[in-house]
Amino acid sequence: MEAIYLRQLAVGPMRNFAYLVGGCASRDCVVIDPGWDARSLLEAAAQDGRVIRAVALTHGHFDHVGGVKDLLAQAQIPVLAYKGDVAALGESCKTVRALDDGDTFDAGGLELRCLHTPGHTPGSLCLLAQGQLFTGDTLFIDCCGRTDLPGSDPAAMHRSLRRLAALPGATVVWPGHDYGPRPSAPLSAILKMNPFLAALTPQEFLRLGV
Repeated sequence: MEAIYLRQLAVGPMRNFAYLVGGCASRDCVVIDPGWDARSLLEAAAQDGRVIRAVALTHGHFDHVGGVKDLLAQAQIPVLAYKGDVAALGESCKTVRALDDGDTFDAGGLELRCLHTPGHTPGSLCLLAQGQLFTGDTLFIDCCGRTDLPGSDPAAMHRSLRRLAALPGATVVWPGHDYGPRPSAPLSAILKMNPFLAALTPQEFLRLGV
């Protein structure tokens, strides 16, 4: 099994996390959700002896895609996003590879798999690689993404969270924002502290309000 390279980076004024992810046997990596400060992401990759070869987006909101334009100005690398959010990316991402549920792509020898998890946006996705789950704004450590925004859908969010809750408990969640008591945690721990993830029925989820 290929070992994983993973670096979590705090970026921007909205407590975002961006991620550098790849296989340990390669210098290549993918950056997930470069919402802010492309220069710092490139510098972090260089410090680790890595080269960013692609951008992967969990959804199309500005605080997750804002650094894409500057990254593409440095190198013409592919941008990957779920097909339902491609239109929201605008002019900063003119060439996008549209992902579908279950699609995989290579991140420096590491296979990342797309899980379509609508609710926060129609095209929200999570990315899974060797027990590491990058959840964007679908799931935080003790809450979940907002469902009162244009394009949001509370019922879809509940279905998405139930899908994530069914993954192995040892799966480690890496969220899109530093909103919880810790920067990452296994699903087994999150189920004990996050009522949104633990809600079994749509009615229970809706009563929580998000």
